[in-house]
This record gives sequence, C-alpha cells and structure tokens, in this order.
Amino acid sequence: MSELSKSLGTMEFDGLIADINPKLVVSGGTIRKLSKADTIKRGTVLAKSGGTAGDNKLVVLGPAAASNEVLTAYCILCDDVAVGTTDDVIAPVYLMGCFNSNKVTVANSYTMTEADKDALRMRDIVLLPVVEM
Repeated sequence: MSELSKSLGTMEFDGLIADINPKLVVSGGTIRKLSKADTIKRGTVLAKSGGTAGDNKLVVLGPAAASNEVLTAYCILCDDVAVGTTDDVIAPVYLMGCFNSNKVTVANSYTMTEADKDALRMRDIVLLPVVEM
C-alpha cells in the first residue's frame, strides 16, 4: 500500500507556458546543422526556411537569410537541444500554444518584429506578456 503515493521526480516551473488555450501541440522538427556546434535553449523561437533556396528546415529566428531564402517564424523549441556541425537534428517543437513573451528567445542582436509575431499567431502560437509575482 505504501507504493501507491510514491514521488517519481520533480519538475521546475520555468514560466514559458502562459495558458492552456490554445492547447499545446507538440511535434518533431528538423533543425539545420550549425556552422559552430551549440546548444539551443528551450523557448527559442524557430523559423522555417522557405523560398527557392529554402530547405524546409528550422533555424533560430533572427539570422540573415541566404540569397533566395525566406525565414518565417514557425514554432517554439520544447527542450534544450545540442546541434552539431555535421548532422541536422530532429527535436520536439511546440506548433501551437500560449507562451510568455518574456520567456521566449531569438538570436542574439535580433528583436522579434510584429511580422514575426503575426506569423506565429497565424499558426496559433500566442505570445502574452506575463507579470511574475
């Protein structure tokens, strides 16, 4: 009987998810290999590569697009992911949900634009400013 209420672990609240509506939808996404290995953090906004030079892979929102490539804000990374220089990485991403705008990140020296926010909203990714108590 003592095994019926056993603690299996702990979870630390990071404040990324702001609400239960719209519901969270998680899927796998292919993150493009990097020129220098790095770890991409949970809550990073990822853009999908499109256009005539696009490869439909995900990159951190913010870097300049290649010639004839269009980068559109697409999803949010679920977990920290190590990305190397030789292979693309398949990682879990949020395709829908309501997120704390103060907890999502983009590439260094990049500021998310209204067009980026609109692209996310079109995919049912809502960003709300949440005041922490």
